Amino acid sequence: MSGPILEIHGLNKSFGPTYANRNIDFTLERGEIRGLIGENGSGKSTLLSQIAGIYPPDSGEMFIGGEPYRPKNVQDAYARRVSMVLQELGVVGNLPVAVNVFFGRTKQFTKFGIVDVKAVNRATVEQFERWGLPMPPLNQNVGSMMIETRKMIELTRAMSIEPEILLLDEVTQSLSLNNRQKLYALLETHKKLGHSAIVITHDVEEMIEICDTITVLRDGAVVGSVRCDQTTPDEVKYMMVGREISGGYYREDNDVNDGGDVVLRVSDLSVSGELEDIAFDVHAGEILGFCGLSDSGIHAVGRAVFGLSRHSSGDVYLVPNDLHVTSPTQALRNNMGYVPKDRDAEALMINASIRENFSLPSYTEMEGAAGFISPKRMKKLSSDMVERLSVKCESIMQKASSLSGGNKQKINLGRWLAKDLKLLILDCPTRGVDVGVKAYIYTLMKNAQASGIATILISDELTEVLGMADRLLVMKDGRITKEIRRDENFSEQSVIEVMI
Repeated sequence: MSGPILEIHGLNKSFGPTYANRNIDFTLERGEIRGLIGENGSGKSTLLSQIAGIYPPDSGEMFIGGEPYRPKNVQDAYARRVSMVLQELGVVGNLPVAVNVFFGRTKQFTKFGIVDVKAVNRATVEQFERWGLPMPPLNQNVGSMMIETRKMIELTRAMSIEPEILLLDEVTQSLSLNNRQKLYALLETHKKLGHSAIVITHDVEEMIEICDTITVLRDGAVVGSVRCDQTTPDEVKYMMVGREISGGYYREDNDVNDGGDVVLRVSDLSVSGELEDIAFDVHAGEILGFCGLSDSGIHAVGRAVFGLSRHSSGDVYLVPNDLHVTSPTQALRNNMGYVPKDRDAEALMINASIRENFSLPSYTEMEGAAGFISPKRMKKLSSDMVERLSVKCESIMQKASSLSGGNKQKINLGRWLAKDLKLLILDCPTRGVDVGVKAYIYTLMKNAQASGIATILISDELTEVLGMADRLLVMKDGRITKEIRRDENFSEQSVIEVMI
């Protein structure tokens, strides 16, 4: 069949005084991969959430295959073969893989009130194999798995209903290179079946590569749509923000800045099942990058250096403080900061205020004479940082959960920059942020480098580590396989050859 699969007319959605979507008109063709892009807070996720049955529209109409469509919940959307993978994690952490894949649909495997676990596992294996996705341990609870693995589970669950409309909200930025390739292949298969997808990503180049058409949102409204074979990244960025944003937000120099004093020395570091004999130094004013495929261990490096993982052997030594780092409390109190990849689950107190989130790493500095935290100091620190980082909010007492991804990430990073740091560990610092916020984060990194802060930059984005790092350590199977310096063969091709 040809023609539109989804039609939206005059869709509106607001949250209190904030308009998230304004008079949205939108048509998705059968067999089309549509990109949806815009700055943080432009209404992209809200639009997909209404299509997926998570939020009801305030007004407007939706049609699937010409039939009226107004889902009351996610199960209603499933019944119309619409599924979504959320930007933030949507798994149940204390349940195993198979139950998460068929969550809410295990009745089909139930006899006499008892779930046939073997049957659920068999069906789960079939889904992973059918869509070419990596198989995690089926009986392990997903809460202990890496964010990337959990995203693969969510994607398998979404595909298990063989959706006619697949909605992907910032999925690729959680994935390393090899799993991104698997997702791209899945989208091609999905398209060949005559099915459609709407993809949100802040990577404009990626969107042009994998989509047929791009629709741009700004301030909750549709600015326009363009065909991917008839546009450029700079044209799309201009539509997003209404001003020129051309490349150039990475470093422009090709110098290697590793001549400062050693700040951190890691020697023969091993973490059972994750890292083996890792060794490296980081210097003052240096940005040291880490990259690798999904099972390489790069994200384990950040946790181990900050003392969040138990070392089976080896040592993490903070040189200026003459300290062997064995716990996050030690790291926190000795001028180290850590921005994890999983922002909502591992970094921010998502249901606490902006004030509390900005203040948390600096509680020691804000203690009064009697050991109490000064509310006046908390207010000043958080107010100053909101102004300094241009965080869009109503007040410092607003909950972090109500903010856009870009503003959450400003808090996640900025609360560490409020401290007198010697070392900053950044794990995928630009995940889920738009091009404007991404450029701003890179500026903050450059400023931190100029002030002598040593930075460990861990990223699934090759362009990011190549654009910002002085040295790059490539990892595979929990080991460092090669060091590449900025003034040598610093290219994607040279790195990919080592990674694979």
